[in-house]
Amino acid sequence: MEEAEPVSPTGQYFTSSVISVSVICVLETQDPIDDSHTISLLTHLFLPINPRFSSVMEKDKNGKKHWRKVQVKLQEHIKVPNFGAGESPGFYEDCLTDYLSKMARDELPLSRPLWEIHIIKYPTKNAAGNLVFKLHHSLGDGFSLMGALLSCLQRADNPQIPLTFPNLNPPNQTLHTHDNFCSKLVRVINTVTDFGWSLLKSSVLEDDKTPVRSGDDGVEFRPITITTLTFSLDQIKQIKNNLHLSINDVICGVVFLGVREYMKAMKQEQRNAESTTALVLLNTRNISGYRSIPEMIKPDAESPWGNQFAFLHVPLPQITNANPLNFVHKANTLIKKKRNSGAVPLTGKLLDAVRNWRGPEVTARYIHSTLKNSSMTISNVIGPVEQMALSNQPIKGFYFMVVGVPQSLTITMVSYKGELRVAVGTENGLIDAPKLKSCIQNAFDIIFKAAVP
Repeated sequence: MEEAEPVSPTGQYFTSSVISVSVICVLETQDPIDDSHTISLLTHLFLPINPRFSSVMEKDKNGKKHWRKVQVKLQEHIKVPNFGAGESPGFYEDCLTDYLSKMARDELPLSRPLWEIHIIKYPTKNAAGNLVFKLHHSLGDGFSLMGALLSCLQRADNPQIPLTFPNLNPPNQTLHTHDNFCSKLVRVINTVTDFGWSLLKSSVLEDDKTPVRSGDDGVEFRPITITTLTFSLDQIKQIKNNLHLSINDVICGVVFLGVREYMKAMKQEQRNAESTTALVLLNTRNISGYRSIPEMIKPDAESPWGNQFAFLHVPLPQITNANPLNFVHKANTLIKKKRNSGAVPLTGKLLDAVRNWRGPEVTARYIHSTLKNSSMTISNVIGPVEQMALSNQPIKGFYFMVVGVPQSLTITMVSYKGELRVAVGTENGLIDAPKLKSCIQNAFDIIFKAAVP
């Protein structure tokens, strides 16, 4: 009899009684969608990717969660909504926005494998159709799920040639080996202060209530709006090269400045609210690129399937002068300090200790508090350089959103075909989504103008 695969600790946290997190990925098609091969594609391409896609989660007699293989009833996982015929792309755009908002609130039933595909056969402003995958985060993190998605896709120009990706070489992991005593002492101090501050932020210290944070209980169950922006990677690289920073530093600086400008526009006295924190997701794999699915699911894989990430608590810099580049440099300094301290691995050990001592439900409450006490989450994944196709249907663009998070603001990013697609998930009734989108776009424009004369 095949041994049941245990659910990872993070998978248990994300399917607890206090938090249920999923990922919505939207593939925008270049041509009208032909869904006649959907069952065949799911059967022969999607389900074989990983046993978890055809398994349900259940508890054994000791209360431990395991994945149990089941016969997948594909029709239960395929949704084809009816928005009516003969309307304009703008009308269908609004329908899609409302549909994604409802998808974000609806939890995936635990009685069947934790994924769905929604086929939107109506033209919107950006695409001839939309394929929307909803995948529970217990199946894997962004890296794993992106790897799964890419295994179903090919290069549009030549399916025989593999997709390629921007350089993902991580920072030198031996950076501190030859540090002098003072540098090591500073790192120890930073580790202690960062870990202590993160511990307080995850337990008793909440961010201020601002135009981007309601701080209300149950915010994860409220309707949201998902909007997107597109930036040129070439322009981002120009800023990066001129300021001698990383692409992530530039983008975080743009987002932070855009959020601060939005806060200023909506409530002047809170533009520099002291306690406004972003949780920046950090992939903890030491890798140089995506791996094939067979490589990822091997027992001793270098970049294993699953949830391999951690949070960096990063306070948003305050606007102190009119020079936007100073703001970007301040964001870089804060992120670099957090990344180079030992707070991230210490937090991981703390979660393990809490899980071993009190169980996954208590640990899940700690993670829920970490998210709820902060103002936003920022995460990103790397997409291919070339255009992709699914069953010979070219993919014009794509983006993703993490849903079920107890926050009023979530920001995600993915690169594709020389562009960076930024998705912004905002709580309805609190955040003016078009205004925030405009502020982030304006922040990019003024940073680019200042950095690239």
